[in-house]
Amino acid sequence: MFRRIDHVEIVPSDFERSIEFYTEMLGFSVRERLTIDRPPLRDIAFLKLGDTVLELLDIEGVTALVGEGPRVGYRMMALEVESMDEALAYLSGKGIEPSMPPFPSGSGFRAEIQDPDGLPIEIRQW
Repeated sequence: MFRRIDHVEIVPSDFERSIEFYTEMLGFSVRERLTIDRPPLRDIAFLKLGDTVLELLDIEGVTALVGEGPRVGYRMMALEVESMDEALAYLSGKGIEPSMPPFPSGSGFRAEIQDPDGLPIEIRQW
């Protein structure tokens, strides 16, 4: 019945900046971009990486998340890499440093970075 997660939705504070981050820094490509006439929704962008899809929503009047610490809801997405060292060197060359340095985790390693809004992204090497 259920096959896979089709996409994950993100509402960024700056739509264009987030498209640039996910495409220029993380290698996603724009699969489809739509202008929507349903206020407060203005635009939707579907970004693809392998068989993973992010849906970015441009919503008028969004406010930033307030507060630190654990909260109810989705915590983060994780991107699998072949080599943690190569991935972190690549990201460092783009000016992105880990918010959590790599550490052993199960049979591999994990680290974290953040998108422009501070949303955590796990980097996972199995």
